[in-house]
Amino acid sequence: MTMGQKAMSGTVVAGRDSKGRVRQEICIQQLLEWAFADECASVDFEDAGTLSAGYGYTSNAYRVHQRGMLGCRVDGGGRSLPDADADLVAAAVAVLPEGCGGRGMALQIAELARTRRVPDAMVGARARCVPVATRRNMHGTWGVTELLCQVTDLSGRKAKRVDVRWCPVTYSNLAHQLHRARRNYLQWCLALLELRQTFKIYDNLSRWVLSDRMPPMRPWQEKV
Repeated sequence: MTMGQKAMSGTVVAGRDSKGRVRQEICIQQLLEWAFADECASVDFEDAGTLSAGYGYTSNAYRVHQRGMLGCRVDGGGRSLPDADADLVAAAVAVLPEGCGGRGMALQIAELARTRRVPDAMVGARARCVPVATRRNMHGTWGVTELLCQVTDLSGRKAKRVDVRWCPVTYSNLAHQLHRARRNYLQWCLALLELRQTFKIYDNLSRWVLSDRMPPMRPWQEKV
């Protein structure tokens, strides 16, 4: 069993298809992790290679199809090259359309897959007001206060000066931070849907067949 197959434990072995290929079923997230983490594929923004004469930028589906039709890859030497399927995956990621986040999302997808992570959707996060600085003593943790002013206390028999102190605070997990993180997560999911559809349409991976399984679309709404 190869390293890539070990990393994909739990996948279902598919039967031999009409082209004589014996492939394993895999979800798009696992496919990306296999390509970028196990096979060390890299995203290469080849501007000239992403253009089709007279038509401007081509879709990732078109480019994957063209590489599949070629049936081989250029061997530059100097290092162990990724699997041919991993090259196809990296090529598809590199030409994500702008509607799916373009090059910025392509780089994010590759980096997350390389470290086997997903975007931080700030699940369970709530807006909080916390002290800017804290200190600890035997009684617990306390917010650090600062002197604001002094006032005269005339409530007693003798006037006395009293310090008025305040605690500087900051807010974390504000609404705009939650919205930005969750919008990015949703765009990542949409980009994975685009990639999954690409490989389902052209069906030119030699080792893998794509399943319908996807990461949760809105994990912050899931009930425990």
